[in-house]
Amino acid sequence: MDTRYLADGVRYATMSAAEMRDTFLVTTLFAPGELRLVYCEADRAVIGSAVPLGHPMALSAADELRAAFFCQRRELGVLNIGGAGSVRVDGTTHALAPLDVLYVGRGSREVVFASDDARQPAQFYLASYPAHAAFPTVLARHAEATKVQLGSLAECNRRTINKYIHPDGIKSCQLVMGVTALEEGSVWNTMPPHTHTRRSEVYLYFDVASEARVFHFMGRPDETRHLVVADRQAVVSPAWSIHCATATRRYTFCWAMGGENQTFDDMDGVQVGALR
Repeated sequence: MDTRYLADGVRYATMSAAEMRDTFLVTTLFAPGELRLVYCEADRAVIGSAVPLGHPMALSAADELRAAFFCQRRELGVLNIGGAGSVRVDGTTHALAPLDVLYVGRGSREVVFASDDARQPAQFYLASYPAHAAFPTVLARHAEATKVQLGSLAECNRRTINKYIHPDGIKSCQLVMGVTALEEGSVWNTMPPHTHTRRSEVYLYFDVASEARVFHFMGRPDETRHLVVADRQAVVSPAWSIHCATATRRYTFCWAMGGENQTFDDMDGVQVGALR
């Protein structure tokens, strides 16, 4: 398990592009045949990936968690962005097609990932936060997600938000998770931007063409910077930072939040004219 310590809003202003990438950008996920985890101090988030090939892969508690099993004190969201696969939780197998999400509640001892076909493996994205209460493990199909359409083609931000784990959908302790898909010709997300003073957020960008790049904007509203992001890379956004992005082509991203509350629109908005 890799460990990340984030910079605050003051130190961030003096960081080089390389230091920013090393601090906020995760580029090591989705290695074939491996399970990889990144532990972040921001709300004690853990993100990771599992790409099982010929054999199932079990999720265990790394030494950093000081736990008997991964979900002893945690809840977990699993999004499949690869081929068909399955996740076995305490003896019950859940089949996940592409863009299905599985919520795994606190106290679940066994979490095992498998692909239906090693030639087209499942690619499981993992997002986890500490949990002080237990909720049932629930599978949500992509078609069952709560869908909200936002933006316009004139503003180049026509997009569909798919909410999976949220107060009106899959119940959780503090994890909120969903997927936003931009339409062809749209490249901007979360514009105007905002901060989440009461929670952190992680963006996983995927469905990004190999020759394309996403430009993720972050930082204090009066001193913004950007990260250049490729397919299947993630950005950790601390509570003090804005988060929005544009790209050279359309893309999709998974957002996962944890912290003080679960209200989706609990945001501190920033007007475009105030950005610097």
